[in-house]
Amino acid sequence: MNIITTILYIVSAVIFIYLTANSVYLLVIALSGRLITGKKFTTHPDKKKIAILIPCYKEDLIIPDTASSAATHDYPKDRFTVTVIADKLRPATVSQLRQIPVRVLEVDLNMKSRSLHAALEAMLEPDEEIVMILDADNIMGPGCLEKVNAAFQNNCRAVQCHRTAKNKNTPVAWLDAISEEINVNLFRRGPALLGLSAAPIGSGMAFETELIREIFSSEEILRNPGEDREIDMQLMRRKIRLEFLDDALVYDEKVSSAGVFEKQRVRWLEAQMNHLRRFFHGDMRSAPKTTLYYNKFFQNLLLPRILAIASFCLIACFLVIQAVFNIQVLLPAWPFWAAIFLIYFLALLISIPIVYYSMGTLRALTRVPVLMFAMIRALLQMKKKRTEFIHTEKVFREE
Repeated sequence: MNIITTILYIVSAVIFIYLTANSVYLLVIALSGRLITGKKFTTHPDKKKIAILIPCYKEDLIIPDTASSAATHDYPKDRFTVTVIADKLRPATVSQLRQIPVRVLEVDLNMKSRSLHAALEAMLEPDEEIVMILDADNIMGPGCLEKVNAAFQNNCRAVQCHRTAKNKNTPVAWLDAISEEINVNLFRRGPALLGLSAAPIGSGMAFETELIREIFSSEEILRNPGEDREIDMQLMRRKIRLEFLDDALVYDEKVSSAGVFEKQRVRWLEAQMNHLRRFFHGDMRSAPKTTLYYNKFFQNLLLPRILAIASFCLIACFLVIQAVFNIQVLLPAWPFWAAIFLIYFLALLISIPIVYYSMGTLRALTRVPVLMFAMIRALLQMKKKRTEFIHTEKVFREE
């Protein structure tokens, strides 16, 4: 056996172990999300006052609809407020928002975390006990705030609502909608039902006011474009579980083109890499080594889904080459690789809601190679210490 063959065997064995750990973990979580029955919070007669904050960066097209929907939500009108944090909105849009009416805080900060910090410091009323964070394209489903209130009445300190697709108008949007539901099961519903912490997703989140104000006062989050990951880290450091509200729906716009998908994934990949490094910073090295800690650390090691699928496809090509030319390049033997492929894809299939087993999904799957290429391009565009926010414009409105 020559040195090159030895190196190939070692590398392939390491890759096999890594992908095995990924796949088994995801299958356990996927099964938990489908087989364990979660608790439901019943409507509570007392209503906590909720501050809805909507950071908005250059979203003139869609923010009036979002603000109008939030302002007319079916929660007692005197028990919630809506604030749009307007970063680089046109004057006409700001004027339109004030007519809805919602509160408007005009800023020039170029980052979501800084906008939220400004609103948390300047716009909250003393009796607002809960802060709900929405994105500029988010529409709350009926009863959403009632369910949030019920959770906090039952001593929850932080919750993530069930974010789901608002649009499936293109094949890419359809695939993004499926991806959202897979993530719901693998990173929110499943972990929460196992007694771990759901992962925040950046919007449709609610927190105790003083808790989220404290988190957004840290320098680390104020210079971080991936604020949801930092929220996750800070909750983990405080040993606070993020509860998942499966029946509290928040509708979110899905990306409609490969170009927007690529920009969004650059942001997500950078956030994952930055927050894997965060575990080795001084403040996180001293974090309590709880189950929450180790679960979050492992989640940050997981290969992004589209890259995992691309990796499996590449490995399958190598296995075919081995069979055709009767050579051994990869270890272990092909049945072991086949088992890992099966486990990984079973975890994904379990996590997809039955409604997506349709012809629409089959048609959308033709776009997967394009998205794989976009993901590879996204990898090449990553920056280690990006400080600016990568904006992906929202355009979809229900007619």
